[in-house]
Amino acid sequence: MTMSVAAATPLLSGTPADAAPNRPGDLLYIGTWGQGLVYAVRFDPDRGTMTSLGSVAQVSSNWLVTHPTRPILYVAGGEQGGYIRAFHIDDASGALRQLDEITVEAVPTGSGGLSYIGLTGKADALLVADFAAGTAVTVPVGQDGGLRAVASTVQDVGSGPSPRQTGPHPHHVIIDPSRRYALVADFGADRVFVYDYDEATQRMSAGTPDGPGFHATAPGSGPRRLAFHPDGRTLYLLNELTADIEVLGWDATQGVMTTRQVLPTNAADHTGTTSAAELAISRDGRHVYTSNRGENALVVFSTHPATGLLTERQRIPCAGVTPWSFALHPGGRWLFVANEASGSVNLFSVDRATGRLTDTGTSVAVPYPDCIAFRTREQGPGTGPS
Repeated sequence: MTMSVAAATPLLSGTPADAAPNRPGDLLYIGTWGQGLVYAVRFDPDRGTMTSLGSVAQVSSNWLVTHPTRPILYVAGGEQGGYIRAFHIDDASGALRQLDEITVEAVPTGSGGLSYIGLTGKADALLVADFAAGTAVTVPVGQDGGLRAVASTVQDVGSGPSPRQTGPHPHHVIIDPSRRYALVADFGADRVFVYDYDEATQRMSAGTPDGPGFHATAPGSGPRRLAFHPDGRTLYLLNELTADIEVLGWDATQGVMTTRQVLPTNAADHTGTTSAAELAISRDGRHVYTSNRGENALVVFSTHPATGLLTERQRIPCAGVTPWSFALHPGGRWLFVANEASGSVNLFSVDRATGRLTDTGTSVAVPYPDCIAFRTREQGPGTGPS
């Protein structure tokens, strides 16, 4: 099945798309939860301005990622079958043209689709979390950025006490700094699974007859996001259902995690729904950022330079409702929040010395935004598969 690609629709705000024909700024691509659309925004990182380019593709878009050197956007779908599609990016207009499509499920499973796709450090494979199927998948990427056949699929096992945890539901996949292991945060199983990873073949495997290693979280915690500190020995885990963040020690010689600290992202007087969503760390490793959907807040932590342990530094409203995800701009000066329920992408400035955020008051309207991916000027024109 090939989805059609829509031409850019009239602007939601700002100036016309053709007012900037020579790629004067960066491009943001934004997925829309359940809407079957991808939106584009032109961003000027010098002035901190956003101009909506409207809808640029008609495609289910649970998660997005751009190639680091090629003008290619990869889109993970929410429909049955586990679809991933590759699009060529027109840097001048922001328009998308579909290039490729694969499915990661031999037999389509239930609803929910894919919850995450990300590229390895070498951009030679996509790491896929198939929430619906309970599997983690690797898809090799060619030198031209094109999608290849699925290289490996591993099946998570387990369940949790929440009604949403009747079986395994992978939510995030990353490769550790040693490039020997793939770590899978499984929302449904209350586990972070540790699979062997072969960098040469881009394959994950259980490694032992007893199955993969794992770190067990508290029952009903719902692991959602992982991020390594630049030191390679410290790992941060954000749990969705309990809205807390764990600091884990990482032993790459054994592929083992040990809990060192657990902190809430909820305020001390929190009541009502508890739900954490997004996690990111600054490039220098000094600041960790989380989003809390239960409180419509962003929470900033500082890291100890020797231990990596966290101290809460700031709690700030997310400028909307339900901060489904956020993304730190590669330059480090900006943070974009996808406020899903209020239908906006809001811009915050980042104080790189302190990590503190400031709401700029700048936003663009996007229906049910769920994910943000960047195509920056520094990535260059590049070429993609024909």
